[in-house]
Amino acid sequence: MIDLRQLREDPDRVRASQRARGEDVTLVDSLLSADERRRSSGVRFDELRAEQKALGKLIPKAQGDEKQELLKKAGELSAAVKAADAEQDEAKAETDRLLLQLGNLVHPEVPVGGEEDFVTLEKLGTIRDFEEEGFKPKDHLELGTILGAIDVERGAKVSGSRFYFLTGVGALLELALVNAAIAQATAAGFTPMLTPALVRPQSMAGTGFLGQAAADVYHLDKDDLYLVGTSEVPLAAYHMDEIIDADKLPLRYAGFSPCFRREAGSHGKDTRGIFRVHQFDKVEMFSYVAPEDAQAEHQRLLEWEKQWLTSLELPFRVIDVASGDLGSSAARKFDCEAWIPTQGKYRELTSTSDCTEFQSRRLSIRMRDEKKVRPLATLNGTLCAVPRTIVAILENHQQADGSVRVPEVLRPFLGGREILEPVAK
Repeated sequence: MIDLRQLREDPDRVRASQRARGEDVTLVDSLLSADERRRSSGVRFDELRAEQKALGKLIPKAQGDEKQELLKKAGELSAAVKAADAEQDEAKAETDRLLLQLGNLVHPEVPVGGEEDFVTLEKLGTIRDFEEEGFKPKDHLELGTILGAIDVERGAKVSGSRFYFLTGVGALLELALVNAAIAQATAAGFTPMLTPALVRPQSMAGTGFLGQAAADVYHLDKDDLYLVGTSEVPLAAYHMDEIIDADKLPLRYAGFSPCFRREAGSHGKDTRGIFRVHQFDKVEMFSYVAPEDAQAEHQRLLEWEKQWLTSLELPFRVIDVASGDLGSSAARKFDCEAWIPTQGKYRELTSTSDCTEFQSRRLSIRMRDEKKVRPLATLNGTLCAVPRTIVAILENHQQADGSVRVPEVLRPFLGGREILEPVAK
């Protein structure tokens, strides 16, 4: 959530942020009104309580009619205090409810607009010219079948659409990717983490995934637990309700977990293969830093993502995501999109978001700096979303006979294997 003091001092900035997101601007005024009621009812409650306490000291000293009058007034004050307390609780609940609906403040440099209004920051790597090489590229599913690596038919038979099996070299390729990604993250100073796949509602809400993203989340009603769509959720909630000494920052974690997404609203999109699925594994970077260090940390996370994709020898571009395409927690987000030859376009492989103090306020995570306690900043960045990365590797490194060249960075994790060979013609 955002800082209420910032809302009071500069409501126009909050309105502009909501407008840039394409969200309800009137929410700002409703929140300001609820906050004013909360504060005024709090003042009223404090005044009545002080009056009640003062009266309580007079009653034992009074006699006769005076005492009866004071007792009568005490009864009236008691009722007024209860009413003021109830009004204060109601106004606070309304303020909290509205505050949780408000997205993070969009960074002033974020391009304004919808999904297609991003700004391309750079392009890296070389896109292969398959026509010049003399063959038409196969898509990842055809390659996965030839290699005995992907089985979506049995995935659908067992679990339904958008599920799959990784088999043979497909399974080995996932393990190689995960191990190589964790190795890079560990070398960069991240602490490897294996995180829970089920979390409590406060963890999911605290990271901002029960707002606009709620339709994409799986909920287990009987247990009131949520399946995570990313290990960002348990990594963010890891320090929930804690105060962290400033000299321990930055804290950096690399979480590996299964991820579950309904893919609500994606009907008809990416139905072929394993690009958009309901369950996948991912290595996620997560940072806790002082707020003044957040923008620099955001650039570091982006550089680690670029390092990873470059090591996989993939052509990709970096985009500054437009305001209307930001998640509610993100003030700014950069995506790295790899070139997918058979689609003839760039597709998202990694993203990194600066969530400023938004999540830490919701999760009550603070830092202690020179005896002052204040919210810290959280940031996240995908290092390797496995299925999409497999898609990009198979398509970009394929050869005319259906084999696939293994990027050098992965070879030590595949027993030195340089080529994935077809097992079926």
